[in-house]
Order: sequence, then structure tokens, then C-alpha cells
Amino acid sequence: MTYLLAGDIGGTKTILQLVAATDEGLNTEFEKKYVSSEFSDLVPMVQTFIKETEERAGKSMSPQRACFAIAGPVVNNTSKLTNLTWDLNGDRLAKELQLDKATLINDFEAIGYGIPGLEDRDLHTLQAGKLDETAPIAVIGAGTGLGQGFLMRQDGKTKVFPSEGGHADFAPRSELEFQLLKYLRDKHQITRVSAERVVSGQGIVAIYQFLRDREVAQESPELAEAVTTWEKEAGMTHRTVDAAAVISRAAEQDDDSLAKQTMEMFIGAYGAEAGNLALKLLPYGGLYIAGGIAAKNIPLIDRGGFIEAFTHKGRMSKLLQEMPVHVILNARVGLLGAARQAGEL
Repeated sequence: MTYLLAGDIGGTKTILQLVAATDEGLNTEFEKKYVSSEFSDLVPMVQTFIKETEERAGKSMSPQRACFAIAGPVVNNTSKLTNLTWDLNGDRLAKELQLDKATLINDFEAIGYGIPGLEDRDLHTLQAGKLDETAPIAVIGAGTGLGQGFLMRQDGKTKVFPSEGGHADFAPRSELEFQLLKYLRDKHQITRVSAERVVSGQGIVAIYQFLRDREVAQESPELAEAVTTWEKEAGMTHRTVDAAAVISRAAEQDDDSLAKQTMEMFIGAYGAEAGNLALKLLPYGGLYIAGGIAAKNIPLIDRGGFIEAFTHKGRMSKLLQEMPVHVILNARVGLLGAARQAGEL
């Protein structure tokens, strides 16, 4: 039996998993979450984790290989986390932790590696389509930003190709979206607006502010307080309010017109951008929607605005109607991907 170490490394929290690799597959032996800032480096955190794991199991469980998903850029197996003093290098980690191999990958890349390991219960299907297992797989995920990438199967293995597609230009589809584009350009004094500025957590708030300022619907006192607090805390390391989450919850209750119209506009923009990615890749292996926003707003997405915008591509609409589209429900998909990648090192 081979033990593998998987990690999801973030500026606020880090989740570590010890995984047993057997002929039947990967089995999680132990998992624990740590506050990242309580450790000077990843090495002492992993050492603490391994010690706790072995004390719990009553036997030696030293991992041989490790893969860590990093919430930030990874270049040549190195990464410097933005909100921590950690300066990580895969070769150094392997040496100090006595591993055969350690690799660092971007957290969105880890999601890509996790997709082939997902089961039916981990997915919510928006469109069944016609699956072609030899075709590319696309992945898009709105959260803090907008991640995009794709997967290809090569020689029996999965290869993930990340991209910076979220920073492509936002493409308005209606007069209201053209007004949103101009609103964002004027408000932020910028000459272009990326898709990420609209299709992300910050995008939900931006759309809300736009509709509020245009007086499309009356603002409730509860949302006014939450969004005002969020605006006042702009630039602070830690915010006390997640305005996007407050807006989406209000929209799901269906009694707040401003929140409801905000989420309808957001979901339409999200679906349209997913359709743009699909046109470029033709992912008949499936398009997978990652990130917490989609998974937490299934009832809103199920109302049809996402798929309607996804497939609304003129002469190319029929192509997109045949593509499988799924929302990833498993919040541990990145850890799964890191473990699978460790197994292939």
C-alpha cells in the first residue's frame, strides 16, 4: 500500500488529506483543517498532521508522494502565497518531508484533475447532452475570480490545461448589459471590463449596485445594510459581510425583486460565458461548473437562465444543446484532484 499526501493550501485555511492508494483506488485515511497563519511554513504543518495521523492510527503512515493545490500562481513548481509569508518549493518540501516527490499545482488545475474521479452523486446535471468520452472536457468556475480550463486524455492519463480565459472581455448581449459595461467602466475608471468582473462574487455585487443605482427596483433595508457594510470594508483583509451570499440568499427566497433581478442577470452572464468557452473547445466530454457560487445556488440556476444563455449562440446553438453540462457539488474536488495527481507522479 502506498500513502499519498494531498493538500488544499489557502491564505486563510489549509486542508490536508492522507490517502491510501490501493488496486481498488484511493481511500482517504485522515483529513484535517488548519489555520494557515498559525504555522511559519507548510513543513511544520504537514509534520504535525502526520504525527496526529499516526497517533490516531497507532502505526506508521509515512506518505511517499504529495501534491498541494495552491490558491495562487505556481511557476516551475514554486509558489509564494499572497496572504502568507510562505515561499513554497516542491523540491524543498520533498527533501524536508522525506518524500519521493512533491508537486505544487494551481487550485483550479486541481479541480480539473479531480473531475474524472467524481461520481454521479457529486454532480447536478443541467443538460444531459450526448457524451463523447474522447472529446475535451471544459471546466469553468466563478468564485472570488473566474477560473477556466480544459482537460484532455493522453495515453490513458488526464492532462489539465489551465487558462486565463476569465480575463477575456465581457461581451454584453442586451441593452441592459451594455449599460452595465459602461457603468463599470465609468465607476472604476477603466477602458475595458473583463468577464471576471461580472461573472464572480464581486460581479454579483457589481450587478446589484448597478441595478440599485439605476433604481430598477426598491432596495430592502436588510440588503442595504449588508451591501453598505461591504462597500465600507473595501480593501480590508477580512470583511465581516459576504454581500454576494446575502444577495443570492435573498433572491432564492423570491421576495426581493432587486436581489432576484441581480441573480437572473448574473446567471445569464455566467451561462453566456460558459457557452463562449464551449464554442472554443467543443467539450463533448462535458462542461463542468465548479466554484461555490453555482453549487450554492442550484434552485436559481435550475430556473433555466443559465442553459438558455449557454445555448443561445445563433447558428451554433444546436452544437451547444448536445454538450453535457454539470454543476460540481463536491466541495472536495480540488483535494481529490491533488490526491489523484500525487498518485500519478
